[in-house]
Amino acid sequence: MKRPGRDAAELTALADHLTAHGLILEMLAGPLPGIYDPTGPGKLLFAFFAAMAETERENIRESTLEGLDIAARKGKHGGRPPVITDDMLHTVLRRRANGESVEHIQPDLIIPTGKRKGQNPSVASIYRALAEHAKREAYPKAVEQAHADFATLTSGKVPEPRLALPDRASL
Repeated sequence: MKRPGRDAAELTALADHLTAHGLILEMLAGPLPGIYDPTGPGKLLFAFFAAMAETERENIRESTLEGLDIAARKGKHGGRPPVITDDMLHTVLRRRANGESVEHIQPDLIIPTGKRKGQNPSVASIYRALAEHAKREAYPKAVEQAHADFATLTSGKVPEPRLALPDRASL
């Protein structure tokens, strides 16, 4: 009951739709093993267990989000580390400034660590790193402020409010 439907209403609607089209549902495991009868007490019991499965799914989701939030506050973020290192990015930027294409640069780059150590990064990874670099270059103060705010938050303090628009005196 946990897999086919995201919530109890969706699961019971799916079961009703399938039985309306002449399909017989059989529960292989769980609290209602056997053939599902959409009439009588079977329907009520099915709806009850579907609601229980929905509640369990929501509890798991909330616990997961809570765990991710706690880990983020400790400075731990999931996902793979970036394939393109700062040295590789510097090489790409320098060679692109000399007129070389990313496709021509890519075979010369070697991933230094991780599961793909010793292999070449994909062209898409290089373009993604270039886009992130361009974003950092376009908004350096915003990136610097975000790092400062994050450091303040991880120390347990609340960042100071700042003006949304630049101060007129600085214009």
